[in-house]
Amino acid sequence: MGRRTLRLRKPRGGGEQAAAVVVACAVLWLLATMAAAAWHAATRVWPWLAALIAATAVYGAWRMLSTARARRVRAQTLARLRLTLAEIDALDDQAFEFALRDLLIRDGWTAHRVGQQGDQAADVIGQDRQRGRIVLQAKHTRVAGKVGSAVMYQVKGTAGPVHGADIAVVVTNGSFTRDARAWGEQYHVCWVDRDRLRRWAEDGTPLQDLLRLPNRTARRTALRRAA
Repeated sequence: MGRRTLRLRKPRGGGEQAAAVVVACAVLWLLATMAAAAWHAATRVWPWLAALIAATAVYGAWRMLSTARARRVRAQTLARLRLTLAEIDALDDQAFEFALRDLLIRDGWTAHRVGQQGDQAADVIGQDRQRGRIVLQAKHTRVAGKVGSAVMYQVKGTAGPVHGADIAVVVTNGSFTRDARAWGEQYHVCWVDRDRLRRWAEDGTPLQDLLRLPNRTARRTALRRAA
């Protein structure tokens, strides 16, 4: 059997109609009482709520201004960043990576440090609107230490396929073997040795000028011609 639907029927007779009027009046009175109570509560709470909203807005504006001021001060500080080779030699591996990140930011790149175990030959990654993405592999070593070709092979194998980089650079405070430099020149892995690092960090020459990095359009054109 199908379900029966309940339907309200109209009051019949004077008694039912009177009862319906009483119920309706009671409902209206209850709704009016609830509305009055809500309004009374709102008038008591509203000043505190308004004060809380105003305080939150002031705090939010202060945080935004403080953050913007801190970023501006940091940008101004990095714009004047200079590091001597003696200061760089005194750094540990992680501090060297952070220093390279700050130098990239100084030169107008958006950069962050990613160096950690399993970083796949990328210690710092930077982004530039014209030149694309750059990957730096940092090799902090003794002054007389040399970076060999194996590092160049590794960076070449991961910079593009893994990190999507347009530019790959190996940076050391030491030097490179002759084979490493030649291999890098042939297969487009840039290198920054001690002399170039001095010009970049100490003299303030932007990395893009130091390495004569082309923009992405010019680089792709050159690669097509070479192919």
